[in-house]
Amino acid sequence: MRELTTARLRLRSWSFDDADFLFDMCSRWEVQRFIGLAPTIMADRAEAVASIERRRALDHPVHGIWAIETLADRRLVGNLLLKLIPTSGGQSVQRADDVEIGWQVHPDQWGQGYATEAGAAVLANVSGFRATP
Repeated sequence: MRELTTARLRLRSWSFDDADFLFDMCSRWEVQRFIGLAPTIMADRAEAVASIERRRALDHPVHGIWAIETLADRRLVGNLLLKLIPTSGGQSVQRADDVEIGWQVHPDQWGQGYATEAGAAVLANVSGFRATP
């Protein structure tokens, strides 16, 4: 997975040092309520560590789950996901090459345009698609 940068953000691989942030973000119902077929919140930090292990195991030149941090102060704000839909929810889809883009942003960072900016960067990296946040 390639590291990407925008005017304000760096999208990078998840580190085990990020577990506290990931647990804090994903233990909130307002963040998790639309994630998956049966949304749940993380119950303990061990779930965050296991999630980071899975995120780091995704070995693909284009697809992945990036940690989103600010360039100015290296503060984590959320994550951006780009992956095949069949690997996302366990449900069958019409086309095997359908791709999902998604994000989670910590509620303390909502309204800053981080998801739009990160999503545009990933899409531009994938296919030369150019989006303006």
